[in-house]
Amino acid sequence: MPKVLISDKMDPKAAQIFRERGCQVDEITGKTRDELIAMIGDYDGLAIRSSTKVTKEVLAAATNLKVVGRAGIGVDNVDIPAASARGVVVMNTPFGNSITTAEHAIALMFAVARQLPEADASTQAGKWEKNRFMGVELTAKTLGLIGAGNIGGIVADRALGLKMKVVAYDPFLTPERAVEMGVEKVTLDELLARADFITLHTPLTDATRNILSREALAKTKKGVRIVNCARGGLIDEAALKDALDSGHVAGAALDVFAEEPATASPLFGTPNFVSTPHLGASTSEAQVNVAIQVAEQMADFLMSGGVTNALNMPSLSAEEAPRVKPYMALAERLGALIGQLEGAEISAVAVEVEGAAAELNMKPITGAVLAGLMGVYSDTVNMVNAPFLARERGLDVREVRHDREGDYHTLLRVTVTTSEGTRSVAGTLFGNAAPRLVEIFGVKVEADLVGRMLYIVNEDAPGFIGRLGSTLGGAGINIGTFHLGRREAGGEAVLLLSVDQPVEEPLLSEVCSLPGVKRVKALKF
Repeated sequence: MPKVLISDKMDPKAAQIFRERGCQVDEITGKTRDELIAMIGDYDGLAIRSSTKVTKEVLAAATNLKVVGRAGIGVDNVDIPAASARGVVVMNTPFGNSITTAEHAIALMFAVARQLPEADASTQAGKWEKNRFMGVELTAKTLGLIGAGNIGGIVADRALGLKMKVVAYDPFLTPERAVEMGVEKVTLDELLARADFITLHTPLTDATRNILSREALAKTKKGVRIVNCARGGLIDEAALKDALDSGHVAGAALDVFAEEPATASPLFGTPNFVSTPHLGASTSEAQVNVAIQVAEQMADFLMSGGVTNALNMPSLSAEEAPRVKPYMALAERLGALIGQLEGAEISAVAVEVEGAAAELNMKPITGAVLAGLMGVYSDTVNMVNAPFLARERGLDVREVRHDREGDYHTLLRVTVTTSEGTRSVAGTLFGNAAPRLVEIFGVKVEADLVGRMLYIVNEDAPGFIGRLGSTLGGAGINIGTFHLGRREAGGEAVLLLSVDQPVEEPLLSEVCSLPGVKRVKALKF
C-alpha cells in the first residue's frame, strides 16, 4: 500500500480520497526542514501547498519518494531538476484555482480603476471626499495581458465581457489561439505602449524575472494601471514605486511580492497602490478543488501509473500508462543512442510508430525520444524540458503513424537529419515489455541498450573480432554481450558491445587504429 504524507494544511477531502483509492496517508503539518528530512524516507508520495520546501536535501533523504503533488499552481518551493534527477514526478493543479485567481485580478483592476480601498478608508474616517476619487471606466480601455495561458485566458474572457480591447504578449501564444481567445497578439514593447491596464499571468523564470523592469515601465503609456496576481519578482518594486510617485503609473495592485510574507515594502503607503496578502487562490471553492485534484492525481499515479499535470514528464492517463511505459523506455534509449552517435549535427527528428505502437498516445513516446536525444546537450534534461531544448536548437520534430505491420508486431523508429543525410535506428519490445534495438543505420542488429557500450563500424574481415577482444582484454575491459550485424558478407559491419568498465580515450584511439576499423564510439545508457 503506497504511503503518502500531507505536510501542509489541506482540505480533509484530500486524505479521504487517498484512503478511498487505496493509499495510506499521514497528515503531519508544520514540520521544520530537518524534521521533514528525518521522516520523508518512509513515504512514496508527498502532498504540499506553499509552506513545505522540497529542496535537494529533502529529496536526497526521500529514498522511496515517487511523486510530489502541489495543491495549487506555483512550484517555486520544489527543486524540480533535483526531483527529476531522482526520478520523482512533480505535479501541480493548474486549473483548480484558475477562476479564483482570474477573478481576483479583475477585482484588483476595478479597485485601482476606482480607487476603492482609499475611498473606503476615507469614507469610514468620516470624510466625504467625492471629488478626490475620480476614477476611470474599464469599458473601451485596452488591457495588456503578459501571459496568455489558462488564467490569462480567463481574464481575457472576462475583460472582453466588460467591453475592453485585449492585447496579449506570450511567446507561446499561437496566432490561431489568439483568434480563438479574441485577443490581438503583440510584442512586449507594443503592449507596453498601448495598454491602459496591464495584468501579469506568467510564471517566474529567468526569462520573466523583472519583466516589468525600470526600463520596461518607462515604455508604458502615461497613466497605465498595473495588476499582478501571478508571482512576485515579475515587477521591479522599487521602480514601480518611483513610477507611482511621478504619476507615470496611475495605479497598481499587487497580490504577490518578491519577498513573502511582505511585512515591509517600499510600495506600502504609496498613493494609488492596492495590496493583498497573496489571496489569488484563497476562496473556499479553490481550496477544496486543489486538494481534491492533487489527491486524485497522486493516487492515480501511485496506484496505476497515470500522470496528470506533471511538470517533468508528459501526461499519461491511468488506463494507458501500463501499455505506454515500455515504449517510453524503448524511445528514450533509441533517442540516447542516435543522440550520442550523431550529436550536434542533428537538425530534424522524426518519430515513427507502426503496428501495435501506432494505436498509442505518441506524445509521451516523442517526449521520451527527445529526452534521450537531448541528454547529449544537458545533464538536467527531462521529458518536459526536452521539447523546449529541441525548439531552442531549431530542431524540426515530426510524429508519423503507420497502420502497416512489418517484420515486427510493433516497431518504433527514430530518424534524424544531419548534414550528411538521414540516419535511423529502430527498436521493438520483446514480450511487450523488454526494449530491444533491431536496426541501426540500415543494418539489422539485435541488442539490449544498457549500461556502458562500444559502437564499432568496421570492414567485415576474418580475424577482426579476435584482435578486438585481445585489445580490450589487454586493457582490462571485460565484454558482457556481443552483438554483430553487417550489410553483406565482406562489407561494412556493425558491432555493439556491452562492457563492464569505462573505455577511456586512449583505448578508444587504440581500437580505432585496428585494421579495418572505420569508427568507434563509447556509449552510455
